[in-house]
Amino acid sequence: MAIQHTTSSLRSVIKAYDIRGVVGTDIDEEFISVVGAAYAHILREEGERRIAVGYDMRPSSPQLAAAFCRGATSQGLDVIELGLTSTDELYYASGSLSCAGAMFTASHNPAQYNGIKLCRAGAKPVSTETGLAEIARMVIDGVPGWDGEVGGVDKRDVLEDYAAFLRELAPLPQRRLVVAVDAANGMAGLTVPTVLDGLDVRPLYFELDGTFPNHEANPLDPENLEDLQKFVVEQGADIGLAFDGDADRCFVVDEKGNPISPSAVTALVATRTLASHPGATIIHNAITSRAVPEIIEENGGTAVRTRVGHSYIKAHMAQTGALFGGEHSAHYYFAEFYNADSGLLAALHVLAALAEQDQPLSQMMGSYDRYCASGEINSHVSDQEAATKRVVAAFEDRAVDIDRLDGVTITLGENPPVWFNVRASNTEPLLRLNAEAPTQGEVASLVEEVLSVIRA
Repeated sequence: MAIQHTTSSLRSVIKAYDIRGVVGTDIDEEFISVVGAAYAHILREEGERRIAVGYDMRPSSPQLAAAFCRGATSQGLDVIELGLTSTDELYYASGSLSCAGAMFTASHNPAQYNGIKLCRAGAKPVSTETGLAEIARMVIDGVPGWDGEVGGVDKRDVLEDYAAFLRELAPLPQRRLVVAVDAANGMAGLTVPTVLDGLDVRPLYFELDGTFPNHEANPLDPENLEDLQKFVVEQGADIGLAFDGDADRCFVVDEKGNPISPSAVTALVATRTLASHPGATIIHNAITSRAVPEIIEENGGTAVRTRVGHSYIKAHMAQTGALFGGEHSAHYYFAEFYNADSGLLAALHVLAALAEQDQPLSQMMGSYDRYCASGEINSHVSDQEAATKRVVAAFEDRAVDIDRLDGVTITLGENPPVWFNVRASNTEPLLRLNAEAPTQGEVASLVEEVLSVIRA
């Protein structure tokens, strides 16, 4: 029996900037076919005629992508079928072919999940305000009929073109580097060998397997970096790279096996961007280290702070003309890559920076990593709003500043910075805590105090 959604239940599936759920419980082929038809109707009404469709290595992805294509072609849209693809490869197709896109992936979520990241031509993001709410309405009310011709399907492989484009933007380093890469059985196992062809790549978990037999494809969780950390040291590698399931995020590990914070990577790429484009605008989200805007401004750039999430970052980049943007979650966005995020392009920049000097990565990154951070800590709460209010009440007397750009950011000290952010998950009954202070002891103390309020 096909899954039936109410307006209320649909909110947990069609989210703020993507569609995601458990296959067989929240989404199935019939539901996805309707989504495909609904999005195709929107695009056709706007004058679009084509959509590129790609999918990751999850067991459910090929069938769901095929169902989406049936829905899209039934509304007269032509489909460019990319097959197995990373998310940033799909964005490349959308940008280079000037067509809309649909990527089937649940990113770092476990194997039972799947979903769709949608974009318009030029990899422009689709969010609740720009299409997802309308899709949800048509799922409930029905998609208007189409009496015209059914669309066609054209299979196309863009991997080589995508790799060549990335290498034009950030050429492979000439210095010999040993690069350890953990693909987590995700799509980096397909893209890395082509993009980094010519480098001494030491592969870990490159077999495409959407059941994730070795560890979850979520490098934001420290335990999922442990295998790479050991592997880097065992291989005598100069650098380690870890990717999530759809390979749009990249985490970096130094030659000693220690993780490099995504904020430090953001600051490094921002510095390189400003060296070639003086005075450029650089985006960072509300959770990145305070070192990021400091370093941007020290290098003559304009730092712009925005909410967490790819649709917000991409839209802000388009509005401000920013050349680069970085998030604490290791999403890195490039104006020259259609304002979209690419983990591999960020990796190429780090590799280039490492090759251009003689220091090991751990020393090179020291100047970009100024403060200590907690990382993201999740708390299950029954009432996110009430827990957030308790936190504000507990700290408002000591706060230098209370900012509500994304959740609540409470600053307790400016120089040096002491702050924390609490924000609600869009997808689960969680509050996410991020904290930063000059020392790890101060961070630990602050985290303990905030969690005692959240979990009271």
